Order: sequence, then structure tokens, then C-alpha cells
Amino acid sequence: MGTAVLFVALVVEIGFALYRFVTRSRQMQVRSYIEVGAFIAFVLFTLTSVIQWSFRWYLLAGLLLIWAVVGLWRLFRHQGAAKSFSPTRTVFSTIGTLLLVFVALIPALVFPQHDVPVSTGAPAVATATFTYVDESRVETFTGTGEARRVNVKFWFPQEAAGTYPLVVFSHGTGGIKASNTSTFMELASNGYVVCSIDHPYHSLFTTGDDGKLVRIDPGYWQEYLDVVNQNVDAATRYQLSQQWLALRTADMNFVLDTILARGKENSAAAVYSLIDPTKIGLMGHSIGGAESAQVARERNDIDAVVNLDGDLLGEYVDFVNGQEVLNEQPYPVPILNIYTDDLQQQLNMIPNAVDVVAAEHVLTTAPHGYHVYLPGTNHFSVTDLPLVSPFIVSLMTRSIPGVGASSADPLATVEKMNGIVLPFFDVYLKDEGTFTGE
Repeated sequence: MGTAVLFVALVVEIGFALYRFVTRSRQMQVRSYIEVGAFIAFVLFTLTSVIQWSFRWYLLAGLLLIWAVVGLWRLFRHQGAAKSFSPTRTVFSTIGTLLLVFVALIPALVFPQHDVPVSTGAPAVATATFTYVDESRVETFTGTGEARRVNVKFWFPQEAAGTYPLVVFSHGTGGIKASNTSTFMELASNGYVVCSIDHPYHSLFTTGDDGKLVRIDPGYWQEYLDVVNQNVDAATRYQLSQQWLALRTADMNFVLDTILARGKENSAAAVYSLIDPTKIGLMGHSIGGAESAQVARERNDIDAVVNLDGDLLGEYVDFVNGQEVLNEQPYPVPILNIYTDDLQQQLNMIPNAVDVVAAEHVLTTAPHGYHVYLPGTNHFSVTDLPLVSPFIVSLMTRSIPGVGASSADPLATVEKMNGIVLPFFDVYLKDEGTFTGE
């Protein structure tokens, strides 16, 4: 829609400029009618939901409103005829107008309107956000001695009846807690409580209940780029990945313990009373998937794990003679690995990948292990990002080695993934239905 609006503005402005050149007149009365008409059209398109009102249209709405007010003032005051026509002024006026429209449309171009996956469940979904403060840990990214603060958001059935399984989600590097909102909506509408974690300084940005905006730490981002660009040796790569994982697993364990404790304390927040503490699943994207799988090894109250396109870094327990050593202990819970082309192609190039790649290794020892491959996808296809911002995906695809282009339809991919995740959790958290992974 943003592109369409920009195209219309381009056609109108160029056409109007040509008309002024032909008539050798500034045509300010016509300009006023165009400005007022553009604002009226914008309002009508918004009221009829052709334009879906959101943050992406705020700048354009403000610009059109200002122009409409100025246009009305000209029409009522009969202003605008005094100055003579100037070709140079006309050209610069046209360019300036188009630049203003382009700037106002940047949010709509970067975050275009898109179709949203429709949840298959019946109940309406409510949300709640909290900031948990871990007094037992010092925030290592700030050096101020403050306690580590972790922000979370819940999705849960609005008209609740009884208790529901809990699914805790963790984003990948540079992700945010809303990265898989469509999946959270699908689960919550089908009778789950979903909690998604923002890992401060690992997430692109996060805001706590104190209103403080925390962006991704530049040092961490540089470490990540050094690893993916292979600018560090294997031993350093292992050390860094284990360091990142330790921070994240501590966050997830803290979140889980906090949720369960508040449930026992009968917290005033309604969401805690909806959680069945005996039915817990974990889920994550990329390193968030590795984090989820590792936490399931560390606790005895986790029933199932979904890993979205991540190698399970926690399964590497040592680094000896230049090589990572895999955990030989059986994996304790059912696990579902969903791969895109990026990880699947890497696996295809490794002989006997099951013996050297953690994500494959666990499938041979888990009580129930599943491997699902989504062809034509890339690393971000198993999040909502390709729907929310194709532009950001294209930037990240070009900047991060190992991330290829995606040919699959983003909406169809997310709906397919959600249609896999839901029955998996239904089987292992609700004892309902069957799951084959096919």
C-alpha cells in the first residue's frame, strides 16, 4: 500500500507540474483542491480499511492534514495568485513535495500492510506484559551494578475456563519478543498460555515497565558478526556461543521460576492462575531454539521443545583437539526441529551429520524426535519478520553470511509452520491427537 500511495503521488505531482508548465501558471487554486482532496481520500480509505490505520500512517496523515488546512486557508482567502510562474520554482516545488511524501511514507514502506495469519482457535486472545527483576544476577552489559531485568509478554485465552499448558518462547539474535506473534496467537486461541522473552542487549530493542529503551549491545552484535563471518577461530567461536547461551538459559530459567512462583502465590495478575504448572513447553528461534533445548536438559518440569532453525549449541559440552564434543547423554523430552533451506543445506553438505551436528544428534536419543524441513525458506521465514518488513529481511539477508534468499510465500510458510507446531504441542502437552512430523 505504501508503494501504491507513493506511485499515485508521483503521477499526480508530475502531472500537475506539466499542467503548470503548459498553462504558464502556478495554479494555486488547483493545488489547494489537490491538497484537500488528498486528505479526504486518505480519510475515506482509512474508514473503509483499504488503509489499515496504524503507526505506519501517522507521518503521512499529519502531512496531509497540514496541507489540507493550508489549502482550505488559500481557498477561503483567495490567496496564491500574486506570484508569477517560475519554471525553476515549479521544478523544485515538485521535487520537494515528492521528498516530503517519501519521508512520510518511510514507515509504510519499511513496515508495509500485510495479511495476518488467521488463528484457527475459537477464544479471543488477551495479552499482558511484565518486567521481572532478577536480584541474584548483576547486569553485565552496563557496569552499573544494577540487577538483570527481563521483559516478557503473555498471550492467553481472554475468556478463560480452567488452566492451560504454558509455552515459553525465546527470540534469536537481534529478535524481539513479538517476533512470532502469529504463532503465539495460534497457540493462545487454541488453549495455551504463551510467554515470550525479550533478552535485554541481545534483542534488537526492548522496553520495560520503567519505560527505559534498551537496544542491542554493539559489542555483542560485533561478536555475533565475527562468529558468522568466521573471523574468529573455532575455539573462540565455541567460547562465545557458550557465553551467550549461558546468559539466555539463565534468563529463561529465571522467567520460568518467576511464573511458577507467582502462580503459587496467587498473584493479582490473572494470567498466572491460568497456567497448568505440570504442562510446560519451550520454543525458540535460532539461538533461542538452542536455549530452549538446553533448558529442557537442565530442568525436570519441561515436557516438549520446538526448535526453529537453530543448531543446538548446548549439546556441545566441550572443545577438545580443535573440535566440539557432543553430549552423549540421551535427550530427555520430545523435540521438534523445523529447518529452513539455510540450515538444511548446511546439513546436506556434512557427511554423517547426525554424529557432528547437535540439532540432528538429539533426534537419535530423544524419546520422540522430529525433523521437519520447509523448502524455499530462509532463516527468517520461521518468524513473522518477512510479513512485517520484507525490507529488513532483505538487509539482513545481504549482511549475514549463510542466510539465503527465500522463494516461499511468507504467509503460507508461517501458516504451515503454525500448523505443525500446534499439533506437536497438542500431543505432548495436552495428550490430544497424533503427530508424525510428515
